[in-house]
Amino acid sequence: MERWQDLFGRAALGALTRSDSYIQGFEYIKLLAERVREARLEVLRNLEYYIDKTLKAVENLGGHSYVAKDAEEARRIVGDIVGKGKVVVFGKSNTALEVGLREHLAKLGNEVWETDLGEFIVQIGEDKPSNMIAPALHLDRKDVARLFKERLNLDLPDDPSALASAAGEFLRQKFVRADVGVTGANAIAADTGAVVNVENEGNIRKATILPPVHIVVAGVEKIVPTLPDAINQAIVQAAYHGLYPPTYIEISAGPSSTGDIELVRVRPAQGPREFHLVLVDNGRRKAAEDPVLRQALLCIRCVRCGFVCPIYKTVGREFGEPPYVGPVGVMWLAVTKGIEAAGPAALMCAHAGNCKEVCPMKIDIPEVIRYIRTNYLRRIRSTS
Repeated sequence: MERWQDLFGRAALGALTRSDSYIQGFEYIKLLAERVREARLEVLRNLEYYIDKTLKAVENLGGHSYVAKDAEEARRIVGDIVGKGKVVVFGKSNTALEVGLREHLAKLGNEVWETDLGEFIVQIGEDKPSNMIAPALHLDRKDVARLFKERLNLDLPDDPSALASAAGEFLRQKFVRADVGVTGANAIAADTGAVVNVENEGNIRKATILPPVHIVVAGVEKIVPTLPDAINQAIVQAAYHGLYPPTYIEISAGPSSTGDIELVRVRPAQGPREFHLVLVDNGRRKAAEDPVLRQALLCIRCVRCGFVCPIYKTVGREFGEPPYVGPVGVMWLAVTKGIEAAGPAALMCAHAGNCKEVCPMKIDIPEVIRYIRTNYLRRIRSTS
């Protein structure tokens, strides 16, 4: 734990210092955060309407849209699209991790690769993520160099630049051969069906344009009313996480297209021939009806709350269950797996309140965790 505290402490200090400077230096960030919160509240108030609107918008783009009621159905839908014997590259999707999608596709006989550097490191190490955005935060450069030597037969110096470059070259070969790209979504615009992703590595961009099939797997809470709302959310997420401006913001709106002949838009063009959006429920609709737990659905996954949490700093991914760890992870365990699953982690919370103070969506995280804990203890007492 001491080693985790050292690694986490350095990372958190840097991220908080940077994000504070962005929030103070770019006055529009706070304004955009307020707008994003209102947009997300609007969707929560009318969730079924916006789900239906999103599905229709994607179909109008020439794509295919689905709603998976739970993890099993999400795996089945994507498995049916992918089939067997394919090369599948994953961008970054915590929802895909939530439903066990990578393992499922591999069991079907596909070659499956995580391409986000952190997720790739975790995958080859047969490990579990310790952070929702930086999944390999619990490993240092020496650990990564050793993994690359043991699992990839790459003898490299323990230099982050050399390691990142080698991983990029290795994964580039996978992208070239890929039949299917699977990504998540930072936000999905109900008005247009467009999916917005924010990143820095460029792997999500490759996953969305190189394979002939692009599949987006995302929770229904990622829906916002309009495309400007979706772009605003990407900006706010990047700034509050501490990496701003982001290197890339991608918009994916159906299969590839061109209007270069008589300005008539036709599909497909040079990118993906197929576009599939799989919206995952898996407890989210039920949570949206809960007056307290519904706050969790406002989260934009900037993980700033984790950077100021004394419990997460102390015990790391034990505070929650990967991929959902830290203060926000406790809430999301309750959403996706129920109060019983989140209860033990909720009991660990010290209720310092730091998480509430730094949340751009103004989620009362201590209140939600207290609610989870109270209901968990009531259920234990009722069965004892």
